[in-house]
Amino acid sequence: MNNSSRRLLLIGSSAFFVNSLIGCSTGSSTNTGNIIIENADEALDNLFSIAPDSYSIYEKSAGTLIIPKITKAGFIFGGSYGEGVLKIGGAPVDFYSVASASYGYQIGALQYSHVIFFMTEDALKTFRITDGWEIGADAEVFFRKKGGSLGFTNNTLTKPIYAIVFGQKGVIAGASLEGAKYSRLIR
Repeated sequence: MNNSSRRLLLIGSSAFFVNSLIGCSTGSSTNTGNIIIENADEALDNLFSIAPDSYSIYEKSAGTLIIPKITKAGFIFGGSYGEGVLKIGGAPVDFYSVASASYGYQIGALQYSHVIFFMTEDALKTFRITDGWEIGADAEVFFRKKGGSLGFTNNTLTKPIYAIVFGQKGVIAGASLEGAKYSRLIR
């Protein structure tokens, strides 16, 4: 088998692998709004149980985006997808999807949840009017396992956006929010 045949086989199998993993595990793309809200409420309760200090951020935030399940898979080429709900004052107002694509050394699959707290009205407004919004340098991102504190207090909340990634299941190198794009869904 020559190099170009190997390369085509590798690219074809990589695309099939990623498509199979992501395609079969993102049945949430057909979720109704009520299912998304229900799953988001469960994810938020889970976050509050493993990081009780996150509740004070939730109460102070201008809005909160809850993505209860993101599936990320990769074999050379990778991608991730999830759907969630934006809550303002505890009430659901809009539905959003998050998607990303990547290329490079990677293999595996992972599911996780994440919550983004918009601490200012300006940060929330920018998010809501920008299709394809991405987390920028003005955000603080925490990757959360069980136990311990997140390491902030009411006096140290200075960023306009906080994101917490939690509930990781599976193994893949690099559970990151970098390059992920958020878009509004109609449900």
